[in-house]
Amino acid sequence: MKYLHTMVRVTDLAASLRFYCDALGLEELSRKDYPQGRFTLVFLAAPGDESAQVELTHNWDPQPYTGGRNFGHLAYAVDDLYATCRRLQEHGVVINRPPRDGHMAFVRSPDAISIELLQRGEPLPPAEPWKSMPNVGSW
Repeated sequence: MKYLHTMVRVTDLAASLRFYCDALGLEELSRKDYPQGRFTLVFLAAPGDESAQVELTHNWDPQPYTGGRNFGHLAYAVDDLYATCRRLQEHGVVINRPPRDGHMAFVRSPDAISIELLQRGEPLPPAEPWKSMPNVGSW
């Protein structure tokens, strides 16, 4: 058995790509439109790690998706948790659970999918502004 990917449904493909690619730093591996089924699939992965992919499924006909939190979360190890959170903030992303401990943070995608960010290796020393930031919303 081999892990292939995780699929999340997205309501606004452009907003989701800005979040997952521009802000979070994933790379688009492939994209295919299915006119007969009226949906688009976009596969993403962290740079250099195509073995763990995220499939964004965008149905062309609007439909509500509720309870993104009940999905659980996607998790990524990052080289510099503080730099990653700073980049996400610069893209307008709310840091729901700031990396106060230098080890873990949570953000949410435009469709309320929780994303856990974990510092690769040892935690970073606690630093401002992160160590004083409160949680925001749910994560």
